[in-house]
Amino acid sequence: MNFGTLTALSRSGVALSVALLAACAGNGEGLDANGRPLVPDGSTPPPLSADFESIQENIFTPICSVCHAGGAAPEGLRLDAADSFNLLVGVPSTEVPSLLRVKPGDPDNSYIIQKLEGHAAVGVQMPFGCPTTQPCLTTSTIALIRQWITNGAPPAAAAMLSTPLAVTSIVPDRMESVNAPPPQVMVAFNHELDLSQLATHSAHFEKLAPGAVPTVIEQVPARISVSSANLRALLLWPARPLSAGHYRLVIDATSSSQISDIGGQQVALGAPDERGETVISTFDVEVLP
Repeated sequence: MNFGTLTALSRSGVALSVALLAACAGNGEGLDANGRPLVPDGSTPPPLSADFESIQENIFTPICSVCHAGGAAPEGLRLDAADSFNLLVGVPSTEVPSLLRVKPGDPDNSYIIQKLEGHAAVGVQMPFGCPTTQPCLTTSTIALIRQWITNGAPPAAAAMLSTPLAVTSIVPDRMESVNAPPPQVMVAFNHELDLSQLATHSAHFEKLAPGAVPTVIEQVPARISVSSANLRALLLWPARPLSAGHYRLVIDATSSSQISDIGGQQVALGAPDERGETVISTFDVEVLP
């Protein structure tokens, strides 16, 4: 899954050991004996089903996002509710870039499935430690994830609501620190984007020297793409891995800062900084030894 390091994945009805809970969820507070999130009134949670809402609620949020969140998310894969869909569906795996993490309609060629079933070309079977020290997902659980992908990997129903075009999240951003060079910056929208407009946009990464006045010491070109499998996520890829330092992602001076959806609505991408440049994202890369 680039998903190559999904360290804490569980499911409805699959028993998790205390060691797994300790590894990614502290003392397991908030989970029942089967690794399911506790319901406040003590009732039984609904069964896992083959839709993204259920997979997010029962798997990604309560278990996976404890590890796969924030700047330390393995392979840059964040599985919190705000970002998981846009970093999975239509996004190339960083371990095997020829494969998408989730390829709608094709579970066999979705990297997440290969990692869960244990036959991916790179790395070990997920969850981490499976099957020696941690339980693997059962075939019935994986079958539900397979079915969601077979169905086209649709987003949660709430994501389809009609609202004005807006940016819903940027990863990484807001002076975040990430502990490895990000494979890409992801800008998520609440509408599907107009692919014909991509050619009018260009951007680059700027590495800044420490100091009160920003001084650019290196520029790295950025490639912009939107996967046809997920028209809500704009991905900006650095032309080469970013070394340790402070960065901002800037729209080129000759490029438009307006992004359009398929209905013709527009929204500004980024905001001007003290130099008048339009900045999409700011973050620090802290490459660990």
